[in-house]
Amino acid sequence: MIILDYQDRRPIYEQIVEKFQALILSGALPPDSQLPSVRRLAMELSINPNTIQRAYAQLEKEGFVYPVKGRGNFVSPNLEAAARKREMFFQELKELLGKGRTFGVTKEELLEYMEGYYKEEAI
Repeated sequence: MIILDYQDRRPIYEQIVEKFQALILSGALPPDSQLPSVRRLAMELSINPNTIQRAYAQLEKEGFVYPVKGRGNFVSPNLEAAARKREMFFQELKELLGKGRTFGVTKEELLEYMEGYYKEEAI
């Protein structure tokens, strides 16, 4: 489910947050589904449970999950967090498109690249 990159400069908890966000936004983890327990995920990833707890706290703060006392953490049915992530993505994309225009990337080149990328995803 989650694979960590120990060569990545980001802290492990941030990688875990990012992976869960991707799973939630892609629908792989549907609303109200339960996340693995802190202890179980820590054992699976061979990391400190405090790291998992910190990641779950961050996911809760961002609105991706909600805790149920004594039962664990669950995926939030509220799509507001997903909408915010999409907004952030499009803002970053807009900035990248501006850079591309500065470097002389044409609309046709960009569209051709995007089509190739999505074809690779389908394989």
